[in-house]
Parts: sequence; C-alpha cells; structure tokens
Amino acid sequence: MNNKQLPKHGKNSNRNFFAFLALVLVIGATGIAYVQHLDDANLQKLESKASLKKKSTSSSHQNLFVKRKSSSTSKIKSSSTTEKSVMRTPIDWQKSSETVDYPDLNKVENLWIEVRLRSNRTLLKDGDKTIYTMYSSGGKYHDVDGKQVSYTPTGTYYIENERGKSFFNNNLNEGARYYISWLNHGEYLFHTVPTNIQGEYDVEECKKLGKQPASHGCIRLSVPDAIWLYNNLPVGTKVVINNK
Repeated sequence: MNNKQLPKHGKNSNRNFFAFLALVLVIGATGIAYVQHLDDANLQKLESKASLKKKSTSSSHQNLFVKRKSSSTSKIKSSSTTEKSVMRTPIDWQKSSETVDYPDLNKVENLWIEVRLRSNRTLLKDGDKTIYTMYSSGGKYHDVDGKQVSYTPTGTYYIENERGKSFFNNNLNEGARYYISWLNHGEYLFHTVPTNIQGEYDVEECKKLGKQPASHGCIRLSVPDAIWLYNNLPVGTKVVINNK
C-alpha cells in the first residue's frame, strides 16, 4: 500500500489540537487547585469559627457550672447555718429556748450571765464564749427626763441566796414561779413568765417572752429555763445587765 503524505496544514492542525488540549488540562488543574485552596480556606474558617464557638460554649458551660456550684455552695452554707442554729422557733414559753441539752455547769470554768434588755436575750457565758442563750423579757422602757429607761437596772450584780418555787406580789397583782434573786435580796429576780392570783400562767403576757421588754424589773424566762436555772445556778454567779 502506498503511504500518502499528510498535508502540512493537517500536521499543524494536530499540533494545535494537542497544544489546546494541554492548555485546557493546565487550566483545569489550576482551577481544581484554586477551588481546593478555597475549600481548604473555607474549611479552616469554619473550623476556626467552630473552635471559637466551642470555646464560647465551653466557657458558658464553665460559667454555668461555676454559678451552679456557687449556688449549690450557698445552699449548703445556708443549710449548714440552719443546722447550727439551735434557738427554738417559734418561741414557746412552755419549752426550753434551745433545741439542745442545757450545758453541764460543772465543766464551765468561768461562768457568768449576760442579760441583753433590748435584744430580749439572756446568755450563759464561759468567759467570752456563749454556751446557752435563753429568750427573756426584762423591764419595760419608760421615759425618764426625755430618755427611755428600763425598769430593770443595768450594771454588774451577783446571784443571791434567795430562791423559791413561787411568789405573788399583791401590789403588782402578779406572781411567778421558780425565782432566783440577783439584787436587793428578793426585789429583782430571774423567774418564769408571770402567773395570776390563781397561780395560772398569764398567757397574753407569756406571749411577749423574747419579743419585747414586758416586766416591772425582773427577768422573765420560759418555764423550763427558769426551772433549770433554779436547780443549777450557783450563788455568787456574776450577772451583767446591759441595754444591748
């Protein structure tokens, strides 16, 4: 078979075709690389945003955890405080002031009593430490030369020998039980909430215990507190009365 020689323009056409094809391939590869670059850049941006979001969320979660922890701690503290509080509420003149046992005075080295007239509290102390707190009501406040003064004298006194299970004051039309004298040998006393002439407790007066000054000068206590003091408080115990 005779070989026919291709025209020159046919060869050139083939070369042009291959050159064009190569150019297309180069452009395509460049485009793919560029798209890939964009995809990578976008991916990095997305990952960066996701990371920031995650951090933010994590931070929020941490803050939330801290808040919850703080709230929880607050609740625990509140609960702990409540558990440590032994004062009986509401006040009950027929029961002890605290919900725990009375202290063993044989183990108290420096016993004394502080009476706070405005606070309506009587504190048993061992040195600087309060070992028991009693609801109490001292003398009513009245006007003296433009000043409000309690019928209970303030100052430092000492428990005297006089004590007993009941008395009645005809001048005041009022009595009480389980009294202990701390001034003028029977004039100023610790005793229970008041009784009437029949020896019954005056309920309306009893309700004032621990809430307001209400007596004619003595220190009123709940029935169990007065009985306990009557049976346990030694003669000579120091009593400090103030307007706190």
